[in-house]
Order: sequence, then C-alpha cells, then structure tokens
Amino acid sequence: MPSKLTKELAVHYRQIIEAMGEDPSRNGLLKTPERAAKAIQFLTKGYNEDPAAILRSAIFEQEYSEMVLVKDIEIYSLCEHHILPFIGKAHIAYIPNGKIVGLSKLPRVVDVFARRLQVQERLTIDILNCIQDTLNPTGVAVVIEAMHLCMMMRGVQKQNSVTTTSAFTGEFQKQPTRTEFMNLIGKKLH
Repeated sequence: MPSKLTKELAVHYRQIIEAMGEDPSRNGLLKTPERAAKAIQFLTKGYNEDPAAILRSAIFEQEYSEMVLVKDIEIYSLCEHHILPFIGKAHIAYIPNGKIVGLSKLPRVVDVFARRLQVQERLTIDILNCIQDTLNPTGVAVVIEAMHLCMMMRGVQKQNSVTTTSAFTGEFQKQPTRTEFMNLIGKKLH
C-alpha cells in the first residue's frame, strides 16, 4: 500500500506526464507516477537521516595518529538545479585525535548527504564538516570527482567532463600531509 506521500507525489508526476503531452493511462505509463514517486523518495532519503548520529554510533577510543583513508566511495546524487543525477567517487581521510570511527560509517555519511538535492561543492563541505565536528580529528580531507548529467545530457553536452572539488582542515592544510593524501588517492594499492 503506497504511503500518503507516495500518493501525493504520484499525482504530481501524473500531471507532469500529461503536461508533456503523453498519456499517463497508456499501458507502459500506468504505474510510472507511483514508481517515480517512490524513486524520488529513495533518492532524497538523506533528509530523514542524521549523519553525525551514524558516526557517533561507532566511535572507539584508539591511540592512532596517522592518516585513515577510505577512497573510491561511490556517489549517486541529484543536482539541485535540474534534478538530474551526478555520479562519481569520494575520497575521505582523517587523522584521529584519540578516536577512530568504524570504517563503514564514512561511506554511510557520504550517502546521507548525497541522497539530498545537492551541488557538488556543498556536498564536499557537508561531509568534511560532519566528520570534523563529530570526531574532532586533527584534520580531515575530502575530494570528490563526479560527472554531471546536467552537463552531459543537456546544456553544454560535454560527455567526458569531470568536476573535482576538495576541502581540507587541520593537518591536511599543510602541504606534506595534503601531498601524501593526494598521492594515495591517485594510486592503486590493491
């Protein structure tokens, strides 16, 4: 049974389909408004999740003061300007300050922020600030590389363009640490 929100969104999708000149009662489109309503709810479920709580659920006391890096984290998000996907990878590192976090929590934080209407620049900063504010490490680094369908399918129509954003705090603002991070994300070690 569809939720109240799913039903409400489906009405709007049906209206959009009709406004485009298509027949929403056509066999192939009969269930499209409800499917689209469920899809948009899934793609924006990050509004209902707390990324800091995710991190806090797996913080452990540990004396470790070297870089912890999780790279090649898949990102699937929606551009807030056109509601078209952008897809790519995030690379996250932090230097613990007496506390580490369960490794799976970093990709989960990425997913929470990515599952909102976004711009890549804010997504980068949201991830960085959440980790910095929650773990209080001596530094955080976030680099995101993504391809934006709003640039590929419409507008400028450049199929091979990749946008890279980065943000750094603490120790990663120092050139040697930043260089080590950038070198590590560029190498295949496995």
